[in-house]
Amino acid sequence: MLAKGPQPLQRAHLRHTLRVAQPARLHLIVLDTSGSMRQRGRLALAKGHATWLIEQAARAGDDVALLCFGGQGVELRLPPGRARAAGGAQVRPLGGGGGTPLTHALAQAEQVLRRAARRNGPAESWLWLLTDGRTLEQPAAPQAAQRIVIVDFDEPARAIGRCAAWAMRWGAEHRRASRPE
Repeated sequence: MLAKGPQPLQRAHLRHTLRVAQPARLHLIVLDTSGSMRQRGRLALAKGHATWLIEQAARAGDDVALLCFGGQGVELRLPPGRARAAGGAQVRPLGGGGGTPLTHALAQAEQVLRRAARRNGPAESWLWLLTDGRTLEQPAAPQAAQRIVIVDFDEPARAIGRCAAWAMRWGAEHRRASRPE
């Protein structure tokens, strides 16, 4: 409005800016709730990280889904949809225990990503694997994700290095989990 000066608003003062609508990015969070994650506060830290990811997706206007795996099997806790900061409430009550059905969880993640792509068309999909890597399984990388980030919650002093090895083999990004300060 200042560019027009003191004159009344006229058609010549209006500017049209073409904006290309970007499809929402889908963030699929695959959270390890196995027994090993209960040790040394790993699960609490991972739940905090998952909640933070949901909040960041909500701020960006992205979509989010939450898939948990542990002794109770694999469960889609939050189906793909527009991220809401309140989605973190799905994370808080999660408990942990039992084995680590990682291969089954990644197969489920593949199905979730493929269904979302069929339903919503081509959108950028991110798979966030939050785990300590404490399993003997050697799963293949999910092919439906355009970007994979493995957040490693293993104990640095006694790390077994599986998350880093998967990231290298899959062409994924490897991040070490850090404790909030």
